[in-house]
Amino acid sequence: MDSFLHFLVIFILSAIPAIVWLIFFLKEDDHPEPKTLVVKTFFAGALISIPVLSLQLLFQNVLSPSINNLLFTVIGLAFIEEIFKFTAAHLAVGHNKAFNEPVDAMIYMIVAALGFATVENFFITWSNLPLASFAGIFTAVSTLGLRFIGATLLHAIASGALGYYWALGHFEHMEHRIGIGILLATTIHAVFNLLVYQFQNSHVFYPTFFLMIAAIIILTDFEKLKKT
Repeated sequence: MDSFLHFLVIFILSAIPAIVWLIFFLKEDDHPEPKTLVVKTFFAGALISIPVLSLQLLFQNVLSPSINNLLFTVIGLAFIEEIFKFTAAHLAVGHNKAFNEPVDAMIYMIVAALGFATVENFFITWSNLPLASFAGIFTAVSTLGLRFIGATLLHAIASGALGYYWALGHFEHMEHRIGIGILLATTIHAVFNLLVYQFQNSHVFYPTFFLMIAAIIILTDFEKLKKT
């Protein structure tokens, strides 16, 4: 398989989990957002992954070793991702006239998060799963299938939680709630990663169950904002 085709196959496979969740969550908006703005936010989330990766590498190589604590490292890496995903969404739509109802904050946060997750899926697949054979493609599909119900959904849920508090902060002029949202998103992200680390040699029930509970809460938040 030539390099371009290799790149194209991995890119398409990496995007599928995010696109499926994107379609699912966009249905929560009774007043659909402009498609151009959705695409813009998606790519903003994808592009923000580049400085995030650099900052995370710096964090792991400089600050984390000096502390030498797993919990500190997991929380630190999660915080970096959540703050930058919020930055991407805010830069993309924060001052746009289409950002005009509370539920939009959750929608655009999830869109940015899924753009971020697509790039993350791509690099994980590209670096670990060469597609030179049918077996390689099967392995890639299996891995991305696990990420569909794992890391990709995690990004959507954590950022959706942040989006809920962004809505409260922006539309009720209580900006401090955005900080609460960032802390909550970081907590969700860190707890999931710790569960994955703890049970990596057994099964995925606990991290998946945790995500399902969090997803139910996020869907409830959508309904709350629709009534606002």
